[in-house]
Amino acid sequence: MTYLVEREVFAWWGGPDPAAAAAGLGLGTTAEQVRIARPAGSGFVTDPVPAALTGTGDTLHALRTGSPAGDWSGSVRAWRAAATAAVTEPAPRLPVAAHAAVAGDGRTIWSAEVAVRAALAAEHPDDDELVALLRPYQRAGVRWLTDRIDTDGGALLADEMGLGKTVQAIAVLTGRPGPHLVVCPASVVGTWHRELARFAPGLAVADHVRGTPPPAAGVVVATYGMLARDDALTATGWDVVVLDEAQYVRNPATATARRARALPARGRIALTGTPVENRLDDLWSLLAFTSPDVLGPRARFRRRFATAGDPGAAAARLHALVGPHLLRRRKSEVATELPPRIDVHHEVDPTDEQRRAYTAALDGALGRGLGAGADRRGRVLALITRLKQVCVHPSLAGADGRSASFDRVVELVTEIVDNGAAALVFTQYRAAGTLLADRLAEVLGRPVPFLHGGLTRAARDRLVEEFGDANGPPVLLLSLRAAGSGLTLTRASHVLHLDRWWNPAVEAQASDRAHRIGQTRTVTVHTFTTRGTVEELIADLHRGKRGLAGAALGESEGASVGSLARLGDDELRAALGGAR
Repeated sequence: MTYLVEREVFAWWGGPDPAAAAAGLGLGTTAEQVRIARPAGSGFVTDPVPAALTGTGDTLHALRTGSPAGDWSGSVRAWRAAATAAVTEPAPRLPVAAHAAVAGDGRTIWSAEVAVRAALAAEHPDDDELVALLRPYQRAGVRWLTDRIDTDGGALLADEMGLGKTVQAIAVLTGRPGPHLVVCPASVVGTWHRELARFAPGLAVADHVRGTPPPAAGVVVATYGMLARDDALTATGWDVVVLDEAQYVRNPATATARRARALPARGRIALTGTPVENRLDDLWSLLAFTSPDVLGPRARFRRRFATAGDPGAAAARLHALVGPHLLRRRKSEVATELPPRIDVHHEVDPTDEQRRAYTAALDGALGRGLGAGADRRGRVLALITRLKQVCVHPSLAGADGRSASFDRVVELVTEIVDNGAAALVFTQYRAAGTLLADRLAEVLGRPVPFLHGGLTRAARDRLVEEFGDANGPPVLLLSLRAAGSGLTLTRASHVLHLDRWWNPAVEAQASDRAHRIGQTRTVTVHTFTTRGTVEELIADLHRGKRGLAGAALGESEGASVGSLARLGDDELRAALGGAR
């Protein structure tokens, strides 16, 4: 038997009838497939095995009061010893089989100590009301964060979007003296105020005022912009500093990243659903904040991993190094109660106006010449941006006419609203969002709000609140970068991406504004590709290509747009010129 820390149940496994031993103790069981790590050759396998699940409290009580049977395995006997000894003396060591369940990140095996503590805590719930409200995997995350802070000074919580990283961080803060600092994008400052008021009403919360010494207790909330400019934040001794949407410091050379690393704190927590967006330097920057001694100086890290001659071996070394300091669980593993997500990909043919505008942009750029070196890269990226804008709507590139994907989005949103559902529509272009808001308002007969980076925080919070109301607007347009993270918008059961971002992790994070804890309906995510254009290339990149980042973290990572700049003119035309 083994203990599933993130589900707070025991799993009886092995042998022809896993439930037999549990039944001998009078325990009711539920049959399920469970991922257990087992030796295999020189390594181990983690594929699911048949198991019988039993509740924590009933199982520990039965082990304490029942008579040992001759057919009990070593792990059952060890758990009986742990259950009976825990009250008066340190718990005995467990054999590996007694804590061999694979965590929700697909790689972590919780230690014996963590497994015993988790089982005993589940049997006697914490008096802390917040901890009692958490889901089992969240309680495991809180214990892990607390242990990492006590042991190493910090940790990176990289749970998949929608699993409640914010509330896990809040639970850590409530058990410590303060003062604490939360640094986050301006778009989620309101979210932190709401979540702190909901889950930790006893904590004093204040927005940071530039140039003003922070209070000596409670939680101070500041934006990344404030962190980059205000010396008062780096002059204060903090208890715990939390970087929310920590990918904002992924570039280690920026003033924001340098100031984050300079913040004096007893504990550091980085929260992100996308630990590696573009380069392994992203991961170095995050761990340089939470656990600076793990990966060492940036130059040495780049030699060992980012530019390694043997990517596979480098990935294995990196995995071993970062594993204890990074925890990433997936909804499919730890939040099985979530409704399903359906991905629907729509392919459309460009309109005649789009074809002409696309061809003119491509021919014009190649005719003028793209140059070489850094100049070529800049011009290629400018060309790609122009071509992407034509795909969204020709007016974004200064041309007249209709857009096929634009028209399809309007049709779908109209149908969604007519069926009584709500939708989120993301775009990376503010001009496209404004144009679409006007078009949808005309079709739907009511204003359609657009949440973008140009709004004040109060205005953004008001749009989020209004959309969350059942009687509020059924459609919310959002800027992908300004509102693609940190928000909970579970009223929506449809998410539409008007245009494509090169990195699939960015789109996934935006989609998870709706597909997250609190959602009760199936979520349909719609993406759109204009045939014969650069959007087909982006769609291909989204479908595959695992690199060093994928091998190290178990993630898919799309190729960088910069790779196109290395193509010759003829190759570039072949890659981009299908709309001709």
